[in-house]
Amino acid sequence: MNLNLKDKVVIVTGGAKGIGKAIVLGLAQEGAIPVIVGRKQEDNDIVQREVEALGGQAYSVEAELSDPEACRMAVAQTLTKFGRIDGLVNNAGVNDGVGLSSGNYEKFIASLHKNLVHYYLMAHHALDALIAAKGSIVNISSKTAETGQGNTSAYAASNGGRNALTREWAVELLPYSIRVNAIVVAECATPQYDSWIQTLTNPEEILKKITDRIPLEHRMTTAEEIAHTALFLLSDKSSHTTGQLIHVDGGYVHLDRSIISEK
Repeated sequence: MNLNLKDKVVIVTGGAKGIGKAIVLGLAQEGAIPVIVGRKQEDNDIVQREVEALGGQAYSVEAELSDPEACRMAVAQTLTKFGRIDGLVNNAGVNDGVGLSSGNYEKFIASLHKNLVHYYLMAHHALDALIAAKGSIVNISSKTAETGQGNTSAYAASNGGRNALTREWAVELLPYSIRVNAIVVAECATPQYDSWIQTLTNPEEILKKITDRIPLEHRMTTAEEIAHTALFLLSDKSSHTTGQLIHVDGGYVHLDRSIISEK
């Protein structure tokens, strides 16, 4: 399907790894120009070279998004380079385990900056350009906002905020025909997830328990499956879809757990 994304300039935060990288590569395959915003230029450059090897065009910006000024600069650099922004994918973040008992004020606020505040700031700074282009915003969120997980208060709160901002912005931006949607991720195979699993005592056993709880095919969601939905939401093929929290999770959040016994 031609998603009509050719030559569209789309910022992807956390675009050098995992879900963000899959979205960047998917955009390039559609002829769009992804702007990879990440904290390590070396990692950004690797993905940019992958895009170029595919015959596409990309641009990379080094930015530590927990720094508010870095958010402003990432948008400014994009506008200096291209003069337009057609889409924004807020994706960067980390489940950092700041819990109720294990955390404190400083850790909680720092986690909000790593996981939520930059979602607002990137959209705020890109807003005029998005209005001019009638662009789209896609926020990547997590099931922790809806299911809880334990020992991750700050990350769960951040994702609750991501979901709420998605619907709030969808309302605020109606007059500009800017659509805002979120993809809610549950158990997705990424390098970050793989690293976390390996920190556990019995990683293979724990991974099997997790995948056994995923109703559809009892497997992890792939980063590419998240990317495919993101591309659709960025494109005019989803031209009447806004304010939606779309779960790409193999039924993890909403389907009855009793079906696990039917495997």
